[in-house]
Amino acid sequence: MSSNTVVLITGASRGIGLGLTKSYLFRPNHIVIATTRRASESLTSLTHDPTSTLIVLTLDPSSATSTSTAFATLSSYNVSHIDIVLANAGLLSMAVAPVSTVDPAAVLEHFNVNTLGALHAFQSAWPFLRKAKAPKFVLLGSVLASIGGVEKRPVPLNAYGAGKVGAHYLVRKIHVENEGLVAFVVDPGRVASEGGKEAAKAFGLPEPPVSVQQSVDFIMAEIDKSTREQTGGRFVSIEGKDWEW
Repeated sequence: MSSNTVVLITGASRGIGLGLTKSYLFRPNHIVIATTRRASESLTSLTHDPTSTLIVLTLDPSSATSTSTAFATLSSYNVSHIDIVLANAGLLSMAVAPVSTVDPAAVLEHFNVNTLGALHAFQSAWPFLRKAKAPKFVLLGSVLASIGGVEKRPVPLNAYGAGKVGAHYLVRKIHVENEGLVAFVVDPGRVASEGGKEAAKAFGLPEPPVSVQQSVDFIMAEIDKSTREQTGGRFVSIEGKDWEW
């Protein structure tokens, strides 16, 4: 399996994560490791290129123990390295409130999944990434967590935003601390996934304009062309420009 490109995608059972899993599986000579909180028929029933393989890991992204235990099983699949980690698993609840009244428990819940989930994925994957020739760690971030753009986007999803800000910071630090790694954040856009449609309806917004496949194609193209010099440490957007951190 050492000649295959190994891609790990967290939160792969629905939405963008599922779309990424499908698309990578259709590429030849790929091993796609898909993580999910629970067994998912949407994953186990996927078709793929005959030279590619799907591995499904069940884990809780907010738990360091659950994540490290799941990654420890990769040796049984003869996986010795990981080329690309896509930290996609995330939580977006309708905890809508200004900072003066936001529920601290909701902030903590989002921090546990959106910040610590990315941290757990990186720490568990790092021993495998270090063995890859050109390793990449990519976080699916959000423009709602752009501190520089707070005034432009007044939607009071403060629990979600705070959790994503933490993840953004970690990825920027991962870039600075690891010279042999390409690490960056990508904003997938306003995507018409199940969750994206629910959020748009809750805020009285029109349906998101970006299809799941359009977002997936953009993300994969960014990863394909990414280099440490040109992409590392950036917050890239489907809108064609970098967002403010």
